[in-house]
Amino acid sequence: MTSAADRVPAPLLVLAGIVSVQFGGALAATLVPLIGAGGSVVLRLLFASALLLVFVRPRWRGHSRRAWLTVIAFGVALGLMNFTFYSSLAHLPIGVAVTIEFIGPLSLAAALSRRWLDAVAVAAAAAGVVLISEALSTPFADLEKTGIALALLAGAFWAAYIVLAGRTGGEFPKLEGLALAMVVATVVTLPLGITSAPTWSPDILLKAFGIAVLSSVLPYSLELLALRRLSAKVFGILLSLEPAFAALAGLLVLGQVLSPTQLVGMALVVAASALVLGLGARQRPDPAEAAST
Repeated sequence: MTSAADRVPAPLLVLAGIVSVQFGGALAATLVPLIGAGGSVVLRLLFASALLLVFVRPRWRGHSRRAWLTVIAFGVALGLMNFTFYSSLAHLPIGVAVTIEFIGPLSLAAALSRRWLDAVAVAAAAAGVVLISEALSTPFADLEKTGIALALLAGAFWAAYIVLAGRTGGEFPKLEGLALAMVVATVVTLPLGITSAPTWSPDILLKAFGIAVLSSVLPYSLELLALRRLSAKVFGILLSLEPAFAALAGLLVLGQVLSPTQLVGMALVVAASALVLGLGARQRPDPAEAAST
């Protein structure tokens, strides 16, 4: 039986998740300075796990060994992706960190490419992300090597998250796999942020709850549903819209004027996504590609 979510085009689910993440990111920016990256990630995942366990009520029995290995790997990637990226923000400007992290999904899209048009789209998206973030205006010598390493690691976990999310969606019905993976992610990151617990005031808990909904529950649920019908290659390039949405939100909400360079970058990113939507999303992935997702 087709659910309401299944009737929504998969690319729209991805875009809705991107918008949700932007609001969650704005809220998270006010929390990390208070309790650190570890505490912020742990609180976010604790609330997200609790919400998903209540509303999804996943089955803990009856799953194959392969399904459990998949969901555990998905949870580990999910938790460490969040922790390494939040940690990189303590060393790098956010635009630079996002650009470096994005090497992960872009590399995945390139690795799964079957046509020269896909390679053109990946190259355009990569150039656009660099221009939007203005990473080229930050001298490399001024960047902390620890931050670069953390952002690259976050990108690697992001690529793993994309692949494992698709496999988890195939092994578990509805959002059961996500709920179980969120518990795994919480357990993995708990030692990294539990020491900040004495500082968890009601205001901090409220912010963390909002971040959990906007940055975890909604986008991860939408992405998992989308990846059942969308190849990892297409999904990876669609994610290149995230910097463009952030730049547009800055213009509309904060009154930040975009530079000509950023406008060119936005155009490149949108063009890459349009190329994939128009020429790739309507085609069924071949068996080899489907197996990889």
